[in-house]
Amino acid sequence: MAIIRNPILPGFNPDPAFCRVGDDYYIATSTFEWYPGVQIHHSRDLVNWRLASRPLNRKTQLDMRGNPDSCGVWAPALTYADGLFWLIYTDVKRRLGNFKDTHNYLVTAPSIEGPWSDPIYMNSSGFDPSLFHDDDGRKWFVNMVWDHRRRRSSFDGILLQEYSTKEQRLVGPIRNIFKGSPLGLVEGPHLWKRNGWYYLTVAEGGTAYNHAVTMARSRTIDGPYELHPNIHLITSKDAPDAPLQRAGHGFYVETSTGEVFHTHLCSRPLPGTRRSPLGRETSIQRVVWSEDGWLHLAQGGQVPAVEVEGPNLPPHPFPPEPEGHDFDETELPSAFQWLRTPEPDRIFSLSARAGHLRLYGRESIGSWFEQALVARRQTSWVYSAETSLEFEPETYQQLAGLICYYDRARFHYLAVSADDDGRRVLQVISCLGDHPDALMTYALESDLPLPDNGPVHLGVDVRLAELQFRWSQDGKAWTPVGPVLDASILSDEAGPGAHGSFTGAFVGMAAHDMTGRAFPADFDFFSYRESLSEA
Repeated sequence: MAIIRNPILPGFNPDPAFCRVGDDYYIATSTFEWYPGVQIHHSRDLVNWRLASRPLNRKTQLDMRGNPDSCGVWAPALTYADGLFWLIYTDVKRRLGNFKDTHNYLVTAPSIEGPWSDPIYMNSSGFDPSLFHDDDGRKWFVNMVWDHRRRRSSFDGILLQEYSTKEQRLVGPIRNIFKGSPLGLVEGPHLWKRNGWYYLTVAEGGTAYNHAVTMARSRTIDGPYELHPNIHLITSKDAPDAPLQRAGHGFYVETSTGEVFHTHLCSRPLPGTRRSPLGRETSIQRVVWSEDGWLHLAQGGQVPAVEVEGPNLPPHPFPPEPEGHDFDETELPSAFQWLRTPEPDRIFSLSARAGHLRLYGRESIGSWFEQALVARRQTSWVYSAETSLEFEPETYQQLAGLICYYDRARFHYLAVSADDDGRRVLQVISCLGDHPDALMTYALESDLPLPDNGPVHLGVDVRLAELQFRWSQDGKAWTPVGPVLDASILSDEAGPGAHGSFTGAFVGMAAHDMTGRAFPADFDFFSYRESLSEA
């Protein structure tokens, strides 16, 4: 029998909603400020997974310009009923301070590839919404409710309201059906039904190191809900040495063979640290039903396992993802995303110059509106990335290059720019996340002079918490640039507070032009190669 090796979706893939349709399995994960919104992966054996869709891909569905870091699309929920996929998601417009602006929407599609509908607005009372299809044909919407007063906790329970497909809106009374366990910070609700019981799983403890999957049940959908005898189905909060930390927030699925599994998010801190540049990743655990009607981990206890016995399903591998991209395609390769804007033609083009990705320099690297930054997830502790850039800036306000990015306050940028005399130079610019105004530092004592024209090859090597940039004129003879930098700052835990940041490290290409002239930068290729060993 095949072995599931966790995490099954490495790198930034949090809040996994789980859905089965016949012999096909889908997991939807959060994308926050990265566009297009929501990642949906597909499998037929729970071992091998491929990216199948990013459904929120046009302005009518999602426009995140102005959304702060770690806002945007939170905790999607994917279900299937009545011949349609139903996708619920939140677009978070504010997360800091007492208030949160959290707008919840519904889109549907006849297949996972689409076409996905324009959104139906649901509510804004809280985040982490989900839709449950009852066996009597009724549909029920749940979300956590945010209490800005913070008299006790801002996480004030799970709201339930009926959804009318005829009226395409929420109808009837709003009930708070579950206040959570003593762990607190209740969010991420999902409902399902089995043997006359309504089961509710929620995330609790916050998404840092006290995270957990909490389980409850009731004979009626509006409660009261009794807690699982162990309270938590999955958690690493009391197992500081477990390889999979921060475990929580997931959903239950029964396979076509009658076996049962539960997804959850997790993180893998760098050895000897509490920092996880790979972000919150997705894992699967085998679970079993006890005679008293409660789920338990198949291996016992509450701590998630790295290796899990897979289901009794035929193997279904997918072709491996390519390490390199020459940008000969008419569309951006699926490994890449960009930030916030639903108008990608303003920041990049694959047709302006054949065989190249052209980035149009837009706003600064701190912009929450429109910046040309196209990148892919870091999915291994050890990797190398390279690109070739043609860019002849006219002023120091124009820069382009290779970037290792978490958010506006955490990045390392190997950038081609110009000095005061307009001559090309190479810079290493960092923001270390330890200043409220996101002030930058420059790693080189003086900018490195470059040839006046021609391509510049840029590379980076990351090994655990060490990051080293390099450059080459011909792509063969490489020279290190600057000191070894701290790669661990590209992590949730390097930000303010335990629950202040929610994405993960990316590596990619960027262009910025603060003159407003959209000066172009042409990238000939991009390669990303992981080490076979992460030791």
